[in-house]
Amino acid sequence: MNKLLISWSSGKDSAWMLHVLRQGGEFQIGALLTTINEAAERVAMHAVRRELLHQQALAAGLPLREVALPWPCSNEEYERRMGAAVAQAVADGFTHVAFGDLFLEDIRRYREERLAGSGLTPIFPLWGRPTDALAREMVAGGLKARLTCVDPRVLDPAFAGRDFDTPLLDEFPPAIDRCGERGEFHTFAYEGPMFTAPIPIERGVVVERDGFVFADLVPAGGAITA
Repeated sequence: MNKLLISWSSGKDSAWMLHVLRQGGEFQIGALLTTINEAAERVAMHAVRRELLHQQALAAGLPLREVALPWPCSNEEYERRMGAAVAQAVADGFTHVAFGDLFLEDIRRYREERLAGSGLTPIFPLWGRPTDALAREMVAGGLKARLTCVDPRVLDPAFAGRDFDTPLLDEFPPAIDRCGERGEFHTFAYEGPMFTAPIPIERGVVVERDGFVFADLVPAGGAITA
């Protein structure tokens, strides 16, 4: 069976993708791959603490592969470090990598071009699904996530720190993609059918930084153990 690496952002799309892939049973899912801002010790862009990322990996029952990125990080340095991670994955027997992209053609094309000839074939299990229906499918399926980052140019900062649930989806302005595929928001998935147990979290401070509004999440009591 082909061995699969999951591109893991810590958010709802990658978490739901893991659930979908497990239901399909076509691949041996071997590990999660996440980029980390090494200066902040957080997941790149989503700004999730590494400790919570590690709790997700434990709850998913999968080893975690981290790609540390400097801040700021040039595209050249990003590609160099990701290239090294891809080469190591291929050496370890991985044949495919799954991405949670939904409809942005340029992002998909970039991934396909960068992986061409690497030995790692990209797949896109959620590609093309209508995002409003997909968002509601996630909520109905038991996925729970929290908004960790909001782009205040398109979405009210008050949404930062809220749960990704039906009331939230109903309150979003019409122009906002319900899955945030254009970068309107990012999330942290803390419960759902892809996890053996919920990841206990508490809401921390909300700050504005680099043009975005971030809601910090902190580990709560009852951390998951291996």
